[in-house]
Amino acid sequence: MKFFIDTANLDQIREAQDLGVLDGVTTNPSLMAKEGISGEENVINHYKAICEIVDGDVSAEVISTDYEGIIKEGLALAELNPKIVVKVPMIKDGVKALKFFSDQGIKTNCTLVFSAGQALLAAKAGATYVSPFIGRLDDISTDGLDLIEKIRVIYDNYSYDTEILAASVRHPMHIIECAEIGADVMTGPLSAITALLKHPLTDIGLEKFLADHAKSNK
Repeated sequence: MKFFIDTANLDQIREAQDLGVLDGVTTNPSLMAKEGISGEENVINHYKAICEIVDGDVSAEVISTDYEGIIKEGLALAELNPKIVVKVPMIKDGVKALKFFSDQGIKTNCTLVFSAGQALLAAKAGATYVSPFIGRLDDISTDGLDLIEKIRVIYDNYSYDTEILAASVRHPMHIIECAEIGADVMTGPLSAITALLKHPLTDIGLEKFLADHAKSNK
C-alpha cells in the first residue's frame, strides 16, 4: 500500500519524506488555508515547492465546479510538474472532466467520494485515483471501511486500473484496516503515519536492552 500524507505543511512533508516511506502528497483548499497560503500565485508556488520535496504524485485540487473551469484549471496545474495529479470533485461536470483528462494522459484524483456508485463512475471515466473519505463517513455513524471493501470488490470484478485512495484517514487503525481490505493508497496526517511506530513492548524491550548493555560495560 502506498503512503500519502494529507497536508500542505512543508515541514511535515519533509519529515515524512525523510522517514523513507512517503509515496505522495494530497492537498486541498482547506489544507492550504490552514497553512496561510492564499492567492493563486502563492498556491501555485506552494505546489511547486511540494513537488521539489517528494518523489511521487502530488494531488492539486481544482476550485471550479463547471466543466470549462475544471478543464482550464486542470490543464494549468498539470503543466506545473509531471508529478501533479489533478484533483477533481465527484460531480457531473467533474466526471466529464475526468474522461477528458484521461484521454489526454493527465493523471486525476476523483475526490469527495462517499458511495460505491460514485467510485464506479470515476473508474469508468478513467480516474487514476478515487478518494473515498472514510473518516467523514465515520463521523456520521457510517462505516467508511465498508465502503473501501465494496469498491475493492467492484474494481476487482472488472479489473479497473483506478487505484483506491483511502482519504480522511484519522488514526493508525484506519491505516491497518485499509491495508487488510486492500486499499491501494492511504492518505492521512503525519501523526497517523508515525503512530504506526509505537508499541509499548517495543519501548520496554529497548529500555531493557539498553540497561543490560550499560551493565555489561561497567
